Amino acid sequence: MLAPAVPVIEPRKKLIKRASPDRSQRVRRSIQLAFLFLNFWIGAQFYLFVGYYESGGSAMRVKRPAGVEGWLPIASLMNLKVLVETGALPRVHPAGTFLLIAFLAASLIFRKSFCGWLCPVGTISEYLGRLGRKIFGRTFHLPRALDLALRSLKYILMALFLYAVGSMSAAIHDFLDSPYGIVDDVKMLNFFRDLGLFGGSVLAAIAIGSILIQNFWCRYLCPYGALMGLVSLVSPSRIRREATLCIDCAKCAKACPSALPVDRLITIRSTECITCLQCVAACPAEGALFLSALRKKRVPAWAVAAAIATMFLCSYGAARATGHWDTNLPDSVYFRLVPHANEFEHP
Repeated sequence: MLAPAVPVIEPRKKLIKRASPDRSQRVRRSIQLAFLFLNFWIGAQFYLFVGYYESGGSAMRVKRPAGVEGWLPIASLMNLKVLVETGALPRVHPAGTFLLIAFLAASLIFRKSFCGWLCPVGTISEYLGRLGRKIFGRTFHLPRALDLALRSLKYILMALFLYAVGSMSAAIHDFLDSPYGIVDDVKMLNFFRDLGLFGGSVLAAIAIGSILIQNFWCRYLCPYGALMGLVSLVSPSRIRREATLCIDCAKCAKACPSALPVDRLITIRSTECITCLQCVAACPAEGALFLSALRKKRVPAWAVAAAIATMFLCSYGAARATGHWDTNLPDSVYFRLVPHANEFEHP
């Protein structure tokens, strides 16, 4: 008579603790908050710029901050298309093109790092998620089928925008030089200044969604993030797990804001990875989880921060050096268009 099979119990892996504490999140949050402050400063300066022309010149005069064009991704895509096709950059909103190139470069090299390190909306969304964890003790996850369906929305939006820009030919110049194209930044400001019930309700719903579900806007609706994710598919860097050192505690998966199964994968290739390094920071085992570049070379958080800052500053410097940072239009154009920005329709 055969003896009953005895289940084999694998010995628990021995934990080799980190030799030094992980400081990646301190580095990343410093970059996040610095960029968030920069965007608030740009917003305040742009508000004063618009106020000067709306007042007919009686208010305080402030120079237009070219950095506001970072909030005009569609115009930046149009300008990039013109630049690629003609070799010349349009005179309106040129800074946005250089910023877009810098953000794409960051996502190409460090896998959608724009979303996890620079994007002010992503930063606010992350802190709303942290607020949700303080209130409820956790954030919530949708059923997998619904989660996948909703995640497709941002790619559908991205595809629609790319198709719209890609299908434009001569009309693209008419748009960029039209009154609407010149003051589309003012129209964006007016949207937030004149929020109605519908607009306010949408923003409130997104904020509540971000409190309940980590990175709600980024995960389901942001077409800009979808574009960065598409670029990240050919990135040479990715999160890697060393299975021989991993103790299977699953702390990395619990820390991942994109809800990726980090603990079950050797290499993270998902377009949802924002290189935030929260999984790496949560890992208690020395060398078990790390960001790698070519030939599996480990990349520390300070190197990511330095590279992203260098790309951003180089883009700014190149725009300045070539005379493509500021939109140089005469005062008469702004006095004529800014006070009537909401009257202009899409050409």
